[in-house]
Amino acid sequence: MQFLSIGVNKETDDIIDQIKFELEKSKIKQNKYSIQNEVNSNGSNFIVLSYSPEKELDYSKTSKSALVFHISNALADYIVCKYEEKLIARTISSNYCYFNSVEKKEILKLAKKIINSEDKNLLSNIFQVRRHNIIVKRLLDYFENSNSIILDGFVNFRLKEYIKDIEDIVDKAVDDFLMEREYNEFIRLLRYFVDIQNPKFNTVHVIINFDSKYILMDETKREITDDFIQEFMNELSQGEISHDDLLVSSLITLAPRKVVLHGIEHFKNKELLETIKNVFIGKVSQCPSCSLCSRNMINVTQTT
Repeated sequence: MQFLSIGVNKETDDIIDQIKFELEKSKIKQNKYSIQNEVNSNGSNFIVLSYSPEKELDYSKTSKSALVFHISNALADYIVCKYEEKLIARTISSNYCYFNSVEKKEILKLAKKIINSEDKNLLSNIFQVRRHNIIVKRLLDYFENSNSIILDGFVNFRLKEYIKDIEDIVDKAVDDFLMEREYNEFIRLLRYFVDIQNPKFNTVHVIINFDSKYILMDETKREITDDFIQEFMNELSQGEISHDDLLVSSLITLAPRKVVLHGIEHFKNKELLETIKNVFIGKVSQCPSCSLCSRNMINVTQTT
């Protein structure tokens, strides 16, 4: 007894495998359904699902609803797997046509990172489940009134809310791309400032103090912090510059040939560390343990 027909414009094997996997996972007996691939007179591929009840009475509304639900889950998984990247690329091309091909590829990469929840935080996982559930709900609504579906048409015209989520993700990827580009330009500018200066020291040691301020020492372990921050003290007192900004500005002014970071685990601002490493590329090293690191630990312990 045929109860669903799914039209696709590509090979049907992946969809059939996805449906079989879902039905097997749901423990629906294989002898109760059949899946066949058919080609109509126009050359279009259709997946035809039939229900094979052991008794005629077995074909109840509840049984059909369970099958449709699991098939909708399978189709939702397939759409997420096979359509999502194409929808992202299409959105980038239509909404952000002014980016060149290289930039579009980078935005696509960032969008895929967001949509695949590579950071694995709770919020991104919730959004991933939400998108899947949107598709399942729309499929169930559709199958309430029809037992035949063309998958491409369904994705393009029946998933407005889902596509809006895709567009929001692309917008976020574009924002991330622009911020990253701006950050890279900023780093290049800071490198230029360092390169055009004569190094004032061969080595500068950076130690984080117990109050989250930074101590600078030269290669002889003599403290040089106060010697180079006087010009920034007015901005610091007025809140126009932070201690993190002060550290970067001081290091750029000093332009040392080598920067040694002590007690790196106590640096709360990890972005600051990356900035220092990127500006003084190849010149930054992390001290594993020394007397300066021990001094840092004593200061931290005294405050706890």
